[in-house]
Amino acid sequence: MRTKGKSTIVWILMGLLVLGLGGFGVTSFSGGSSEIGSVGATKVTADDYARALRSELSAYSQQAGQLFTMAQARAIGLPQMIQAQLFTAAALEEETRRIGISVGDQRVAQTISKAPAFQGPNGQFDRSAYSQILRREGLSEADFEEQIRTDEARMLLQRAVSEGVVAPEAMVDQTAGWLLETRDFSWHEVKADDLETPVSDPDEETLKAWHEANADRFTAPEKRKLSYVWLTPEMLSDEVDLDENALRAAYEERIDQYRQPERRIVGRLVFPSMEEAQAARERLDSGDITFDELVAERGLTVDDIDLGEVTREDLGQAADAVFALEAPGIAGPAQTDLGPALISMNAILEAVDIPFEQAREDLRAEAALDRASRMIDDRMGEYEDLLASGATLEEMSEETPMELGKLDWSSDMEPGEGSIAGYPAFRERAGEISENDFPQIERLDDGGIFAIRLDEVVPPTLRPFDEIRDEVAADWRAAEVHRLLLAHAEEDRVNLISAETPDPNAVDTEEDEDTNATTSPAAQEEPADGTEETVAAVDPHLQWNTETGLTRDGWIEALPPALITEVFDIDAMGDIEIVDADDRVFLVRLDAVHAADLDSEDAVQVQDRVRQRLAQSLQADIFEYYARAAQSKAKVEVNQSAIDAINAQVQ
Repeated sequence: MRTKGKSTIVWILMGLLVLGLGGFGVTSFSGGSSEIGSVGATKVTADDYARALRSELSAYSQQAGQLFTMAQARAIGLPQMIQAQLFTAAALEEETRRIGISVGDQRVAQTISKAPAFQGPNGQFDRSAYSQILRREGLSEADFEEQIRTDEARMLLQRAVSEGVVAPEAMVDQTAGWLLETRDFSWHEVKADDLETPVSDPDEETLKAWHEANADRFTAPEKRKLSYVWLTPEMLSDEVDLDENALRAAYEERIDQYRQPERRIVGRLVFPSMEEAQAARERLDSGDITFDELVAERGLTVDDIDLGEVTREDLGQAADAVFALEAPGIAGPAQTDLGPALISMNAILEAVDIPFEQAREDLRAEAALDRASRMIDDRMGEYEDLLASGATLEEMSEETPMELGKLDWSSDMEPGEGSIAGYPAFRERAGEISENDFPQIERLDDGGIFAIRLDEVVPPTLRPFDEIRDEVAADWRAAEVHRLLLAHAEEDRVNLISAETPDPNAVDTEEDEDTNATTSPAAQEEPADGTEETVAAVDPHLQWNTETGLTRDGWIEALPPALITEVFDIDAMGDIEIVDADDRVFLVRLDAVHAADLDSEDAVQVQDRVRQRLAQSLQADIFEYYARAAQSKAKVEVNQSAIDAINAQVQ
């Protein structure tokens, strides 16, 4: 759909925060199909919903490597989640309008210029990319920028509601203690060499039965034989004729990339008063606290205070203090547009002044691709008319610059460099097209186009046993060895436990002088040489490896992560468990549990990070409750028939 977009396209391009909607009572909406509902005076358009739904389906398809259908989306509740996001955003937009929150043009410009979707190869804002993307989405710059203003106002509302919330210290200590607890353990890997007898070779009947019983392991995926035509800006770039004036115009259009004033990368920590800001500065200077700790103390994160790249003009009254620093450090306290603040200057970016002569070649390449992309846009209607009139893909390749190709496509294929199969749009279409579909012009994400035809579907096929006999035999042998390793590990475990457990029926033949004396089951006699007694002394054929001081997030080279997880799942010291991970089998024994020392320097740093994470979680919860309250206060109406119609169309 290519009508004026609102929040959906903003979320797609900018990655702004969207919160989920809880369960709310809503009333039925009846009216035109251009809206799926409203919150107060704020409308939720059908275009927003359709665009968001298609975007999510595409994202799931790319992640899975195959078509993610609407039926699958319904099964996981995806349509409801998207509706919840849209109605939540509408409720917050309604709330910002009600209480009069807005942002200025400078903030809108900063947000757009930092969006990755609008940046060129050099990481700077690319106006031509900005205009091109909005044009493809059917959005005017004015409408898009107004929606950015709305979304930024919502973000400002979020910060106002949730900033300053801190985590209870008891919760911080408990979480940090759990994270920093360390354990000692011993492990032994059970290997094929431990088996008493080698695995014998299976007969043909056994292998054939294994081939049939595990058909999914030996089945080739569905293969789609495709024909396609495609055209990319790179294919047309040699045809583009660019004069000097056009290149100079492109240079002037992107002058912000080639001429930039001196900048700083900064973070701004605002305080309620200059006195509090000065007190914080004194604590910093004395070494009592770090800047990051000051940020956490106010319930914020470094990301919350980040201003990114700023010029002297951006900083206003604080500019002299910040730009006076010759190396990264802390400036202030200084007055800012939000009040007294300490400013962390994190990097110095020198002024940029690249003359036209130096930029000419890069401009020529970029401008050629941009011009070629526009040429493709101009010719799209002609190509669509040719296909609509019945032209075949073969005829398209003869009558237009589009190039013809053929491909045997499957969901697990690895596309070669420069292959059309490397484009997400092509892979998505290749996975969903049917033999009854007529070729139609589709877009590629670099400005190119393609059309595709399904010639034949080769269904998933069990590969013949005779062709893959060696593969089947290797698979059977690996599974059989693994089964025997697990059985051997269980036998060793039982023997170890039995050896450590006293026999309740055993009779002591020697009488103690004191018949009432008892010994703790955990007590062990020290060996004569003073070393600790281990399980290896009970069962000498096992070679135990001992690890000490392991944390929950620790890792040991050559050991699977599942083994570490199991160590921290064992309840009692001395317990022995079997770990089956990554086709390997282990015995693990818990030797000791060490409580965290929360007064250590490392623990203090972990507590700071935990404090930040918990504060963020609490802030998110508080804002979610606020969003729910905003919806309950406004009148929420839903046009279910419009939603159903869109769901039926998006397949």
